[in-house]
Amino acid sequence: MVIEHPMSELPHLLLVDDERSIREPLAQYLTKQGFRVTQAGDAEGARARMAAYAIDLVILDIMMPGEDGLSLCRHIRETGDIPVILLTARSEETDRIVGLEMGADDYVVKPFSPRELAARVKVILRRAAAGGARQHAPDSGSFAFAGWVLKTGERALVDRDGVSVPLSTGEYNLLHALVTRPRAVLTRDQLLDLTQGREAAAFDRAIDNQVSRLRKKIETDPKNPDIIKTVWGGGYTLAAEVTRL
Repeated sequence: MVIEHPMSELPHLLLVDDERSIREPLAQYLTKQGFRVTQAGDAEGARARMAAYAIDLVILDIMMPGEDGLSLCRHIRETGDIPVILLTARSEETDRIVGLEMGADDYVVKPFSPRELAARVKVILRRAAAGGARQHAPDSGSFAFAGWVLKTGERALVDRDGVSVPLSTGEYNLLHALVTRPRAVLTRDQLLDLTQGREAAAFDRAIDNQVSRLRKKIETDPKNPDIIKTVWGGGYTLAAEVTRL
């Protein structure tokens, strides 16, 4: 028996691509896979649709006339936590790297399999839902490190002057995992387990993205970090002394 779900209960995807020959068949396929799909042919249309609808994930082509996908990705990341998957050409490796540094959650290279894209969408949506479920987990106390204080009861990060720095749910979960295990080397798999629960994360770049965003907020020089260090071949470690308050 097939159970029909109201459209409002389906994950709502925004598909942004100026090539109608790619966009429309892909939208039809994703609809058949159980998603609600809204389309836009350019960045301006995408901004209008994000203002009008509660979008759960954006599938975004990098190369578009006018405002490109990287600029729109930056806007999405600066204004919220909507997951983003980039659509790129094989020759756009630099753009893919820049996109991931800006906070994109994943990318697929054209030509791609719609089935593969749908699988990546499902993984990222499951992880986003798992992260959201954790944001109300009971916790208390605070951790002081390198001039910062992470207040777990308030889920707030404040500097030495008491000024609060906003953190997304993913950034908070990652920082909490690091400050509760100072100087321990945590692999990406371990951090995924600790922050979001690991579910078929073969396509995931979320940890590297979150680390990059955190460094921009807490490091004096994000390109030469002193607090969150990369351990080559291992993962990441919090290299500062931590005091439980």
